[in-house]
Formats: sequence, structure tokens, C-alpha cells
Amino acid sequence: MSLDRAALQKSVNDLYQREHDELGEAGTHRMLDEARRWDLSDTLAGGGVVGFAHVGVADCGLHVAAAVNACLDTDADTVLAISVLHAFSDEMKTARKDVAAGGSPSHHATWGIQGPDLDFRDDWRGDHAMRSLRHFWAAETKRRGITDRRLVERYPYLAGGKPGELPNIDEVARIAENAVIVTTGDQFHHGIGYGTPPDEALEPEPDGLAAAGASIEDGFTLIEQGDYWGYNQHCVVAKSDDRDVVQLFRYLRGPLRGTLLDIAYTDSTELYNQPSPTWAAGGFMKFDKVG
Repeated sequence: MSLDRAALQKSVNDLYQREHDELGEAGTHRMLDEARRWDLSDTLAGGGVVGFAHVGVADCGLHVAAAVNACLDTDADTVLAISVLHAFSDEMKTARKDVAAGGSPSHHATWGIQGPDLDFRDDWRGDHAMRSLRHFWAAETKRRGITDRRLVERYPYLAGGKPGELPNIDEVARIAENAVIVTTGDQFHHGIGYGTPPDEALEPEPDGLAAAGASIEDGFTLIEQGDYWGYNQHCVVAKSDDRDVVQLFRYLRGPLRGTLLDIAYTDSTELYNQPSPTWAAGGFMKFDKVG
């Protein structure tokens, strides 16, 4: 499938803006209140990690809101948000494929950790993955009158099984020492628009989400083992976009045990102008410290 990556990036960002605008303040507060069904502050306070998807806000907004609530319910004054960095350029896509095939990450200019206030690349500025977190964060800190909490976004790229070698890793490690960590990732991209053969393409419900959940659980085993390269290659098969995110937070936090709390998915047929089924799913999950 020939893909105009720049046009897709604009379409995705425009879609997120419309969804947030349509939600409005009342809808945003309603989601934040409904998300109280989950309390994950103990996971964060104990050095664990909370992860959520970045599919459509109507589908995963409750999970993002629950992560924001959990962050603000802890005593931490800093939240480290580790995000997917999508390959919206040919340069990034080529590098991703090369590393997945065993190439050295250091051979690519995109290798490293990006984010605000870092003297490095700014591909992160056009990415959509953190837009919903920013939206719910701004709404809830305003509603609670909180002005002394810091949200720090970091975007790893090309961990390649060696997250400890990523440029800017020392800066992120220092932040992580006194921060709680949340992350975003969509671990299962499936269907015709994502290159799945038509005779193997599953509708999301019920079989597709069952396959997505099983894939996410398989990833948990690799995470717990600290098998960075194994997880990288697991993501290639699952068409997961969180390969760098997971390697980074596992490196920062050490042994973790994952629990899948829920799955959100969004139909992507219109976005990609492709036949159904074409959809993406991401887990709402927690990773508790082991030992």
C-alpha cells in the first residue's frame, strides 16, 4: 500500500483535535469521573508503570483519564510520560525496518530519545500519541487547581534491544528517579489496511480482540524476563508501535509484571481508505514492580 505519510499525519492530528473539541469540558470531566472505577495510584507510587492506548478518544479516553487520575493521586511532583514515536517520514520508516532486520540503531540519525527541552530532533512535535494525555491532564489539573505538577514527555526511537545505549538515556534516567511513569502504545494493528491478508483478517469482535489480548499477554512474558530484543521482534509480528517505549520503561524500572485491565480499539478503514476489517487496538494495563 502506497502511503502519503505527511498527509496521514495531518489527518490523524486533525481527527484528534475534532474529537477533543467535540468532547468539550463537560464530556472531558465526565470521562475523568467515570475513570474513577480504576485506581492505579498504588502501582505508580510503588515504582510501577501504567499504560494506555492512543486510538480514538471515544474508545480509549477513559483509560487515558484513569492514568491522569492515578498520576495526580500520588505525591509525585513529576510525571514521566514515555510515548510512541510514529514513523511519519521515509527516513524514520527505513531506520525502523533496518533495525528490525538486525541493523545497528547507531547508524541512523533518528536513534535516540526526543522531547521538549532536549537538544535533539523534533519529530515528536508532530506526533499525535500524547495529545489525549495532554488534553485530560490540562482539564484535571485546572479542575483541581493544581499548578505544581510537571508533565515531561519523552519519545524513544530505535531502542533495538539495547535501551541503555539510547542517546539521552542518562537525562531520562535522572527524571525517572523521582517521577511516576505512564506510557502509551497500540499493541495490535490488524486488517487489510495494515497488510493482513484478506483471508486472515479478523473482525475486532470477538475473535480479533481475543487475538490482540493473547498477543499482549505474550509480550508481558518478554517484559518480565527483560528480553528487550525478543520484545522488539514480538512487536514486528504483532504490528505493535510500542517496542521502544516498553524497552525504555523496563530498563528504567527493572523487573515488572504486567496485568491487562482492558482493551480499546478503533476502526481505521476511513482513515486509511481501506476495506474492512482495518483496526488498531491498545491495552490499558499496569506493570507492578517485581521483588
